[in-house]
Amino acid sequence: MERISKHISYKEGVFSNTATRLNIDNTPSRYEFSNMGAIADNIFEPLRQWVGGPIKITSFFRSAELNQVLGGSSRSQHCEGRAMDIDDIFGKTTNAIMFQYIKDNLDFDQLIWEFGNDNNPDWLHVSFCSPDENRSRCLRAYKLNGKTQYVEI
Repeated sequence: MERISKHISYKEGVFSNTATRLNIDNTPSRYEFSNMGAIADNIFEPLRQWVGGPIKITSFFRSAELNQVLGGSSRSQHCEGRAMDIDDIFGKTTNAIMFQYIKDNLDFDQLIWEFGNDNNPDWLHVSFCSPDENRSRCLRAYKLNGKTQYVEI
């Protein structure tokens, strides 16, 4: 398993500083790896082509143990290889522009404007299930009394 897609290596898809530091196995099953390929092919690669350059993946696959340590939802799509967090750290565009492009042009399950402000999120969370299961659900994450909340947008 060397590559998930043309622009995503296997190492990039499973890498986690926390998993490395705590010696947590973050190896996807065949099913999870297949899901990683589906989101890469249907979301990441078309977006990257449109952006015209690299996009940072800050979180992709998370084993259940890793997800728990990170404080992720017990229903996190990261644990199924169906979600990724991305960030434009390379200056090719903005997270807000990528959000709008995904929303208007790609088939997705959930697209989350993660924190930030009205002009730009800190990063994007995007998930993909299948054309039959995708909900095209757009959310915005914010903190209320220290707890993450979501509102549909």
